[in-house]
Amino acid sequence: MKIRPMTIGDYDEVFALWQITSKRALSAADERSQIERYLHRNEGMSQVAVIDGKIVGTVLAGHDGRRGFIHHMAVLPDYRRRHIGHKLAQRAVEQIAADGIDKTHIFCYQNNETGQNFWRDFGFEKRDDVFVFSFDNHKEILS
Repeated sequence: MKIRPMTIGDYDEVFALWQITSKRALSAADERSQIERYLHRNEGMSQVAVIDGKIVGTVLAGHDGRRGFIHHMAVLPDYRRRHIGHKLAQRAVEQIAADGIDKTHIFCYQNNETGQNFWRDFGFEKRDDVFVFSFDNHKEILS
């Protein structure tokens, strides 16, 4: 297995992987142009795992200058339980830390018990002191 930085040339294969793995929340932010911008802004932080020329896992990762974020961590079902996810997450965290970022966050759905266990086992700590609020920037701002 080889882990290497994700490029926009990987997009079609990665997007297909995201569509068949469980509990993925894909949106307009995951369209090719948006991912290309994200990869450019966070060069070398997102990773793919490749076996025999096939992408079997991926992690979309980056930072905003203060905090790191991991998005769309995914491994094809037939390749799970081989530490691929762990190696992808480790590489992403190392890349974020190498940029001088002290903390990395992951958003994990409340009903994704497998994901919660993975991140807890990896060493992430679940926070109970914050809530995530989202705003659609195309929506009218209420006064």
